[in-house]
Amino acid sequence: MTTLLTVYSIVLISAGLGFFSAGTLGLLRLPDLFTRLHALTKADNVGLGLVILGLLPWAPSLWYAFQLVLIWLLVLLGGATGAHLIAKRALHGDGEDRR
Repeated sequence: MTTLLTVYSIVLISAGLGFFSAGTLGLLRLPDLFTRLHALTKADNVGLGLVILGLLPWAPSLWYAFQLVLIWLLVLLGGATGAHLIAKRALHGDGEDRR
């Protein structure tokens, strides 16, 4: 059983790191602010979710598992809010997309 949980965790955490890498690559390679923002927020949200799912079986109690899920939800909320504010500012022309 422990071997199965270890494999499960390794697969999910590795997939999460793959999504983080894809988001970083999208941030560096995509042409404009909106596509970079989309790539980064989507990939990071899925990546963190997969990492959290990989860590959940190893949580010592239900309280720690709840805290991990709560961290993920707060990061989802913060990422969506930050992306919205950046996109809104870019649409209003308050800043330039300098590259």
